[in-house]
Amino acid sequence: MSVVPASIITPIREEFLRLLPARPVTHPLGCHNPRIEDAVVFDRLVLALVSGMGYERVADGACSATTIRRRRDEWITAGVAGHLVLAVLRAYDQMVGLELEDLAADGCITKAPAGGECVGRSPVDRGKQGLKRSQLTDSYGIPVVTVPAGANIRDHTLLPQTLDAFAELTEQLGHVPQHPALSLDAGYDYQPVYCNLAERDITPRISKRGTKTPIQTDGRWVVERTNSWMNNFGRLRRNTERRRACTEFFLQLATAIITVRSLIRRAWYTHRWDSRPASPRIR
Repeated sequence: MSVVPASIITPIREEFLRLLPARPVTHPLGCHNPRIEDAVVFDRLVLALVSGMGYERVADGACSATTIRRRRDEWITAGVAGHLVLAVLRAYDQMVGLELEDLAADGCITKAPAGGECVGRSPVDRGKQGLKRSQLTDSYGIPVVTVPAGANIRDHTLLPQTLDAFAELTEQLGHVPQHPALSLDAGYDYQPVYCNLAERDITPRISKRGTKTPIQTDGRWVVERTNSWMNNFGRLRRNTERRRACTEFFLQLATAIITVRSLIRRAWYTHRWDSRPASPRIR
């Protein structure tokens, strides 16, 4: 029995379906129309995430757009995506090891033409509607925390919220780093940031404003690579969700996919199993 999976979506789907709460049947006569399988709806949501297409485009004769939206809202209410991310990060930490002693954080602005709760005027897109992701990664680039906000929110003001989410996550993982270091670019070179990091016992590695600092300095390039991984998902590159809960759902789903993909790629060099892919370049 293989320890490392051979595909990306299959183990994520199986874990997601396992985390779904039991659905009670309250209809006195059962259900006149058979309920569409959760696996079918999950695959449509992954397709919407990867391609960026609307629900009407990913829907077909087997599953309607209304069913996709309704099932998505059910899963958001149950918090299944958050439990999925926690399970995936635990598996990665157990098999490879999260490198939480050296962190990196940065913000990334993307388009959000539909507006919504996490949208603001983008300073890099002529004031159009935009979304900002405050991304925190480990030293390899695994996305451990992603906080959505309006594009007009400054990076350093989102850092306390991001670190609060990180502290909560490490408690759940049971992996609390001692005296971690955090690499940041010049957009975080403000006195409140230094004070906040000192209170959290985090060593700052912040580039100074007004000086040209290579992106390779202090390992900041890994978070830029993670932002690129995130932008490979069409739904995140051009966000059309109006509710914050829906945006967070797709961010969590993308985090799970990126983490499992990185797990398979890194294990490819150190493990052997029957269904091992022929190449580490897995898509």
